[in-house]
Amino acid sequence: MAEQLRLTTGLLAMAASLFLVGQWSQPVAEVEDQLPVVVEDRLEPTDFTPEELKLLQRRFGVHGPQTQLAQLFTSSVDQLKPLRSSTLNRLRKLKPVILREATAHQVNPMLITAVLFDEIQHSKPGESLPFIAHSGLVKTHGLAQLGIAELIHQKRLSEKPTPEEITWARNQLLDPEMNITLLAAKFQRLKLALGLPDNLMLQASRSYLDAKAIATLTYLHNGKLDYPARVLGYMQDPELHGLIYGGHQPNPDITV
Repeated sequence: MAEQLRLTTGLLAMAASLFLVGQWSQPVAEVEDQLPVVVEDRLEPTDFTPEELKLLQRRFGVHGPQTQLAQLFTSSVDQLKPLRSSTLNRLRKLKPVILREATAHQVNPMLITAVLFDEIQHSKPGESLPFIAHSGLVKTHGLAQLGIAELIHQKRLSEKPTPEEITWARNQLLDPEMNITLLAAKFQRLKLALGLPDNLMLQASRSYLDAKAIATLTYLHNGKLDYPARVLGYMQDPELHGLIYGGHQPNPDITV
C-alpha cells in the first residue's frame, strides 16, 4: 500500500510538473494531503528517475533501452547520406500533411517530423509492403510504425476487431496521410493521459518542462529509453527545420 501511494504521488507530481509549462508565474502547488509537487532541477530532460520509469512502465507498458548492438546499428544507419536524402525527400512531399495535422491536433510539427524521420530511417526493408503487413509477421505499420492497438485507443476500431476490421486497420496504417493523422492524434491522446491540456503546443527550446514532456511522449511512443534523446536531437536538425519552415518568413521564436 505504501509503495502504491508513493507511485501514485509520483505520477501526480509528474503530471502537475508538466502542467506548469507556460505557467511560470504561478507557485508550485501541493497535491491535497500528499507530498508537495517539486519541479526537479535536472538539466537533461531525457533522464528518468527509477520512480518515473516504474510509473510509465506500469501505466503504459514501456520497456527500457535498446541493446548496445541495436543502438550501434541505429547510429550507423544515421550516417548513411543517401538514406538520409531519401528520407528527407519523402518528408518534403508530406510537409502539407504534417503541418495540417500538427495544427489540427495542437502538436509541434517538428515533433511529428522528427519521429517520422527516425522511424523511416530505421524501418526494416519490405515491412511497408501490403502482403507483409497483412501476413501478421510485423506488429507495427506505416511511416510512424503504429500498431492496430492505437486505432483501438483512439476508438476508431472495436476492442475485439474481426478479421475484416483488422485488414481495414492495417490498410489505414499503411496509408501515409492517415498514418500521420494517427500519429498526431496519438500524441494528443498521450498529452491528455499525462494530465496536459490538449491544446498545449510543446516547445523543447522554451523550457526544461516542455522538453521533459516531449521526452516522455516520445518514450511512450517508442518504448525505448534511448529514443527521446534521438528525437530531441532530430528536432534541432537544421535540414529538418528547413524542410518544415522553409519558405516561411524568418521567425526568431521558431518552434522546436
